Formats: sequence, structure tokens, C-alpha cells
Amino acid sequence: MLKVGVLGPVGSGKTSLIIKLTEYLSKRGLKIGIITNDVVSNFDALTMYKTLVEEKSIIPKENILGIVTGGCPHTAIREDPSVNLRALEILEKREDFDVIFIESGGDNVMSTFSPLLADYTIFVLDTSAGDKYPGKGGLGIVESDLLVINKIDLAPYVNADLEKMKKDSLRIRNGKPFVMISLKSGEGLKDLFNIIEEELKYEGIIKS
Repeated sequence: MLKVGVLGPVGSGKTSLIIKLTEYLSKRGLKIGIITNDVVSNFDALTMYKTLVEEKSIIPKENILGIVTGGCPHTAIREDPSVNLRALEILEKREDFDVIFIESGGDNVMSTFSPLLADYTIFVLDTSAGDKYPGKGGLGIVESDLLVINKIDLAPYVNADLEKMKKDSLRIRNGKPFVMISLKSGEGLKDLFNIIEEELKYEGIIKS
């Protein structure tokens, strides 16, 4: 089983990303579980439930757990991940999962997951927050296994320079992969799926 931590600022597209990956990997025959973290509500969990369970019947409702942290978002995934570790135990008793996604509450570029909680991390940014973000660095941007720059379709409307974001990502990540995508239009999703598939092949979850 691969535990995938997904983090990034509020509104960057974490929930939509997990939905897209769950749809894709489920079609490959993988069993997917999801844990969402939010500070004050179960909004993200309910969004996933509505899409993946009610509308598309992709996974059963028991495969989604929502956690309300009630405090600093990164505390529950890094300093004290005990509530998430308990959620993992609950899910693992329900099903023999291939992948469990753990969505962090929205946070800043310094967020990271505890290695006790996530085996692989995805940091999500979006162009509407400005083209400066990849170059700013921060633990999440620099150390994540995969950087996802979302909403590239909005770049012309917010004067975001995609070439600058690309060059900064190449420089600051020192060879680690990144993808530039639009979850709305589908642009770049093939590259995203290929990277995730390669990781799952490496872990022996998907056969080559």
C-alpha cells in the first residue's frame, strides 16, 4: 500500500486532484481510500463523497474519512499526526487498499507530512496565486516528491508567466519531478498519471 500525502494552499486544487487520481486509479483496478483534513468542517470529505460515491459510484462511502483538526493545519500531519494515524488504522481494517490519499488542510509553502504518515507527497500550487510561488521555495515545494502547478488555463487572466514558473521549478527542485496542469480542461493530466503510475510500479502495486 502507498500512502500519498496531498498538501498545498487553500483553493489550489487538492480535492479536485485526489478526485481525478481516484477516478483514474480505480479504472486500473486499484482500491482507493481517502482521508481529508480540514480545520473547521468536513467540506472536502463531503465534496469527494458527492462526486465519487453519489454521482459516479467509483468507491464506497466507507472508503472516505473526514477529520476536523480544529487547529493549525500542519500540526495534524506533521508535529502530531496521531489523529490521522488512527484514521489510517480504521481504513486499513475496512479494506486491503492499494493507495490511501491523505489530504492536508490548506496551508502554506512550509507544510510537510510526517514520514510516519505519508510515503509519497504531492504539493499543489495554482497559477492564480502568482507566478512567484515556485521560486519562493519552502519545504513543501522543494522537498515534495511531486510538485503540481494547477490552473494553467488561468495564467493569461492573472498575468502569470508559465515559463518563469517552469524555470523556477526546474531550478529549485533540483531534478525532482513537477507537472503543469489544468484539472478543469484536462491539459497535462496524462503526464501526471504517468508519474503516479511509475511510482506505483516502483512500489510493486502496479505491474510493469
